[in-house]
Amino acid sequence: MSWETKISRTVRVMNSQHLGTFARLLTAIASAGGNIGGIELLNETSTQVVRDITIFADDEAGLEWILEVIRKNRGTRLLDVRDDILALHLKGKIAIRSRYPIDSLTTLRQVYTPGVAEVCLKIAKDPKLAHMYTATSHLVAIVTDGTAVLGLGDIGPLAAMPVMEGKAMLMETLVGLSGVPILLNTKDPDKIIEIVTAISPTFAAIQLEDISAPRCFRIEEEIQKNIDIPVLHDDQHGTAVVATAVLTVASRKTGRDLNSAVIGQIGLGAAGNAIAKMLMEITGNPVLGTDLSEEAMVRHEANGGKRATLKEVMAKCDIVVATTGAQGLIKPEMVRKGQIILALSNPHPEIEPDVALKHGAAFAADGKSVNNVLGFPGIFRGAVDTWVPRITNEMLIAASMAIADYTPEDQLVPNPLDKNLHRAVAHAVASKAIEQGLARSEYVPYLHE
Repeated sequence: MSWETKISRTVRVMNSQHLGTFARLLTAIASAGGNIGGIELLNETSTQVVRDITIFADDEAGLEWILEVIRKNRGTRLLDVRDDILALHLKGKIAIRSRYPIDSLTTLRQVYTPGVAEVCLKIAKDPKLAHMYTATSHLVAIVTDGTAVLGLGDIGPLAAMPVMEGKAMLMETLVGLSGVPILLNTKDPDKIIEIVTAISPTFAAIQLEDISAPRCFRIEEEIQKNIDIPVLHDDQHGTAVVATAVLTVASRKTGRDLNSAVIGQIGLGAAGNAIAKMLMEITGNPVLGTDLSEEAMVRHEANGGKRATLKEVMAKCDIVVATTGAQGLIKPEMVRKGQIILALSNPHPEIEPDVALKHGAAFAADGKSVNNVLGFPGIFRGAVDTWVPRITNEMLIAASMAIADYTPEDQLVPNPLDKNLHRAVAHAVASKAIEQGLARSEYVPYLHE
């Protein structure tokens, strides 16, 4: 079981200063099946020591057993048990703040009535001025119905909110855009299309998130037809951008030519369908695809792919991408020597990378490293800065190549917290937008530095 799927808690303990007490405690935690993360010394006197210890357990039962062991350790007193993840989410992770302090009547009259009326009238005469004089120029709607959240499935919109907040945090932190979570209490595609179309004047772009397939395909397509700002379903295109970038890096590392390789896609849902389409557009070759859904297979063939079985994909393909959500689907004995394998399902991949490498794969990765955060912030920044009406396939491919080119030679992917990475992606998207004649604003500062 990986660290990402374990339960973590921070325990505050007071240990006596008797020799061996702390060592005995750590041994007891390990013997109970716990893993130890950070240890922080908080206070020390001549008789006692207070520390915070982060522990990891496989499940709730395991956690309770570890806590009981701590309580029984001679010389130890358990003071507190803290869930740091829940603490971080208390009252939410985001907030709307004013950009200017309202510290005088003059300022009040400028930002609100009567001063604001002048701005309203200008925009009424020329709606394009809203892009200059309102927050719409940097607001991105992050829209979900909660039907396909991470590896959790249909958990509903309210339960999806922490994920939407996380997306908003990443947008603001990495590229300075203001993400606004929008939770939709409906699964009806027609209502979703209608609602998002109706609220679109508020935003510079729409990010669709965690909406299940096949509904997501029509929802994205119809909303984009209705409005003249970018609409991007991140589970489709963000995943495709990053997966293609990683495959580009892998092909460079292994000497495998993407254009001549036989590529297979296992799982043709939102992510798999988009990955296959992007790879076919880049290489000009059909991708072998397999899925339990006949509808998904027909869609794949309509896109130019070829249908295959799981066995055929593993036997024939030089490059294999899996997005099925089925833990352990790819058996070790299926791996062929020299294959490139991306098993992207979270939290449990179709095959663990180390197992794939052990059985002959030349390159293997999972969804923990192949993360959409490498792509979507910069994609939206470049699209918003050039004020494009839509994000094209060419922009997405440019973003993918920017990620691949930014990846250090000794790494699988760039550091997702490196703001220069996201700047490079935004630069690539903006440049392509101008090249395609879609930019309604061509003055983008970072294109002229």
